[in-house]
Amino acid sequence: MRTAPVSLPLGIVIRRTPSVSRWAKWSWKAVSVLPGAAQADWQVLREEGDAVEYHAATVQLDLWATDTEAYLTGLSSRVPSIGVVLREGTGEHPYDVVLATASPYEFQDYADSGEELVELVPMPEGLVALIRDFVSEHHEEEVFVKRRRDKKRIDLVEDGKGDPRISQLSDVFRTPRRGRLN
Repeated sequence: MRTAPVSLPLGIVIRRTPSVSRWAKWSWKAVSVLPGAAQADWQVLREEGDAVEYHAATVQLDLWATDTEAYLTGLSSRVPSIGVVLREGTGEHPYDVVLATASPYEFQDYADSGEELVELVPMPEGLVALIRDFVSEHHEEEVFVKRRRDKKRIDLVEDGKGDPRISQLSDVFRTPRRGRLN
């Protein structure tokens, strides 16, 4: 049974810069997170020439006690990061923020689909400390138990004979005769 997660609101900052591609006018990238941020809807934070940074949305970062191994993997990386998943926008904005996660395993699942824009954003030091404290409180090391094989002989199976519970007089893969199924 999974217990309720620890949740933290996390603001997602997205930067828009002019694209170097002739097929796209703008390049969009998640660049930082704001722990404890209030709700926002593409609020402009900073403008420098053509580059604009937006507080695009605030999503919940959920930490589950059963996922502490994944959080440890993320914290042990060279740069601990939050995975931000963006999906093509359905409204007036170019992207919708789908998810922010501290689990590199969950992030990889979204990266494998290829349907979303996925970015790794460095964690602020305070967020690293929060996740590290959460892991130290909830992590339970799993004892490795080697699986033993059962004593059943699997080399006695005769492939091509079909299901042994059904009596067959001939090949089970035969072509049915005209007018009869068997």
